[in-house]
Amino acid sequence: MLREQMKEVDLLVLGAGWTSTFLIPQLEDLKISHAETTTTGRDNTIPFKFDPDSGSPEPYKRLPSAHTVLITFPLTGPSQSKSIIGLYRSVHGAKNNWIQLGSSGIFTQQLANNDDNWITDNSPYDKSDARAIAEDSLISDFGGCVLNLSGLYGGTRVPRTWLPRLAKCKEDVRKRGSVHFIHGEDVARAIIATHRTFTPGKRWVLADLRVYDWYDLILSFSAMAEGAEGVKESQQEEETRLLFAKWVGELMEEEGIRALPREMSKLGRKIDSRGFWAYHGLWPRHSRLA
Repeated sequence: MLREQMKEVDLLVLGAGWTSTFLIPQLEDLKISHAETTTTGRDNTIPFKFDPDSGSPEPYKRLPSAHTVLITFPLTGPSQSKSIIGLYRSVHGAKNNWIQLGSSGIFTQQLANNDDNWITDNSPYDKSDARAIAEDSLISDFGGCVLNLSGLYGGTRVPRTWLPRLAKCKEDVRKRGSVHFIHGEDVARAIIATHRTFTPGKRWVLADLRVYDWYDLILSFSAMAEGAEGVKESQQEEETRLLFAKWVGELMEEEGIRALPREMSKLGRKIDSRGFWAYHGLWPRHSRLA
């Protein structure tokens, strides 16, 4: 049976992208019925594109009814959550739970409510952020649940290849403190846990329970690429890797850093993501960046 012909599913994924490459295999293994959408209907998905300016319920009629609806793409502003949920429910009724994937970037260091810059699920966040506004509407108006994710990696997302986007010069590297990650497989596990034990009106911040130091990672990435079998890199990639490692070494000398990782107090914003994992009684399978 084609997914677009299914009348009812356990989980409907609006926007089958990178996350779905980890989520769908787990749903299949657990025998959780599911359907996915893409804008083009590729790979046996349902063609669907959210138009925030349209009030027509017609596109929602081709979607199945679902116990849980997952939104993987960002919604922005005060009306988009109301629009997509309202139109879906006008066709399929109100007996559905909603999960929105968001970013932990809304939890800024400037808004941390403690002296050591620790961020938890209950920490202040940037309520003026356009995505946060839409997430707040999903939470308060519809009892939805938001999963604010840290740096996503796994599959096609390889952190050691991100160095050129990280900085253009040594001074850019100097500004880098902490960073947080979560593997796609653990994102999928978190989605399934939320589907099974829904937490209405809750915002969770998710990471792999670690705080990483960018200086430390840069040197680690350099060593990994240099010694890893099967790693093919261009001359430019090799030069970039070596240049970043040189910068970190120089910064350690300039800043009097004896060893890496740096002390927690030097890293700025730090995420304490124990809340979600403890509540659901599971822990990240990828508990360290590979």
